[in-house]
Amino acid sequence: MKTWVLLLAAACLLNAQTPRRAPGFSLPDGKLQQHDLMDYRGQVVLLDFMQTACPECIKLAAALGEVKAKFGNKVAILSIVNQPDNQATVARYAATYNVTSPILFDCGQMTASYLKILPDNPVVHFPQLFVIDREGMIRSQSGAEGNPAEMESKALIAQVEQLLQATAKPQSK
Repeated sequence: MKTWVLLLAAACLLNAQTPRRAPGFSLPDGKLQQHDLMDYRGQVVLLDFMQTACPECIKLAAALGEVKAKFGNKVAILSIVNQPDNQATVARYAATYNVTSPILFDCGQMTASYLKILPDNPVVHFPQLFVIDREGMIRSQSGAEGNPAEMESKALIAQVEQLLQATAKPQSK
């Protein structure tokens, strides 16, 4: 792996705020199946706040697909949408861009909790990506207004690899 990718991943982790517990949630997907964050404990979770009409979200979806292809069940990818997106726009988006990971519907409360949306901080730029470790701690947050390289597949793969190695239990001989 290239050195710059590892350095970028390390910088992302070092520049991250002090890890905080990921707020819990249970949200439905388009088939009304509930997805609870606790169901993904033991996996690295990439939580993507997006809009189906967002060009940067489309690029991130492709990168997240590459991450999922590399790590399989060791990583969970969950995308979160709010209004004006609906079942029709999400179904069209998933079919057009071959998105197979769950896309969940939020009424805004969960999004506000993660993005710390307050009256003095009401603006959100999409996409926003949270990396949550196997123990449920937020390890990094990347956004559209930040460094776009943080949301490219190589940087995300390096970050997930680092989290999987950091939390891997020593193997007995």
